Amino acid sequence: MESCFLGNERLRVEYLARGAELRSVRLDSGQELLWSGDPAVWGRVSPVLFPVVGRLKDDLLHHGGQSYAMAQHGFARDRTFRLLESSRERCLWSLEDDAESRAQFPFPFELRIAYALNGAALDVTYELRNPGPGPLPASLGAHPAFRWPLGEMPREGHWLHFAQPEPAPVRRLREGLLAPELHPTPVEGTTLSLRDELFEADALIFPDLQSREVFYGAPEGISLRFHWEGFPHFGLWSKPGAGFLCLEPWHGFASPWDFAGDFLQKPGVMVLNPGETRSFRWGIEVMAAPER
Repeated sequence: MESCFLGNERLRVEYLARGAELRSVRLDSGQELLWSGDPAVWGRVSPVLFPVVGRLKDDLLHHGGQSYAMAQHGFARDRTFRLLESSRERCLWSLEDDAESRAQFPFPFELRIAYALNGAALDVTYELRNPGPGPLPASLGAHPAFRWPLGEMPREGHWLHFAQPEPAPVRRLREGLLAPELHPTPVEGTTLSLRDELFEADALIFPDLQSREVFYGAPEGISLRFHWEGFPHFGLWSKPGAGFLCLEPWHGFASPWDFAGDFLQKPGVMVLNPGETRSFRWGIEVMAAPER
C-alpha cells in the first residue's frame, strides 16, 4: 500500500492511499500518538466511515425496492483514493462513485479529504458533494484510534475532559445495531475517567453530545485537544485491555434494532440535494495536560 507523509518542526504524519487513512502521527521527540494497527487486536488505525456509520440491519441497504449488500462502516476505508494535491504540510484526496461502488451504493458522490499541519495541530476536512440529479443519502464519520496509555502514565490514570457538562443518556449496541435502551451517562460533570469496563458492552454512543471538543490525557505529560465541526453524534470505542481509544465524531450511527426501511428514511442519515456540498472537520492539537 502506498504511504505518503506530511511533516513540519512539530509533527510527522503518515497516511495511505487506501482509504486515505491516517496511520501515524509522531511528535518531534519520536513519540507516537496513534495506535499501532496490530492486526491481532484491531488492524486499522483511523478509517473513514462512509457511506454508512456502523452496521445496517442484515448488512443490507434498501432503496427504491432494491437491496444492496453493505459491510459495517461502508466501503471508503477499503478503496484507493486519488491524490489531487500534495505539499510538505497539506494533501488532498478524492474518491468518486464508479461501477464497484454503485453495486453497493446506488448514488453518485464525490468525497474529498484534506489533511493539513499547522504547528502542533493536525486538521482534517471532509467534503461530500452530490454530483447527481437526485438526492444523496449518506452517513460519514471519523474513527481515529489514539494510544492508551498516551505516554508514560498508567493506563487507569487517563481521562476525557469535555468542553461542557454531558448529562444526557448514552446508547449501546446489540449485535452491532443500535439498542433502544437508554443508559445513564458515565460522564461526571465534564469528566469521564477511562477504564476497561466501559467497553465491555462495545462502544459508548452519545447521540446528544453538547461538546464539540474534548481533552484526552493523564494528570502529567501531554494531552490532546480533539475537536470537530459538522458531526452531531459521537462515539467512544476500545476493547478491554487493548492499547487504543477511538474518539469518533459521526453524522449517523448504526441502524436502530427495529429499522429495516429505505435508506433515505434511516435515522441519522443526511440527505444532500443535487449539486450540494457539505463540509465536516476534525482535528487534534498537542498540548500540556490542562487543569481539571
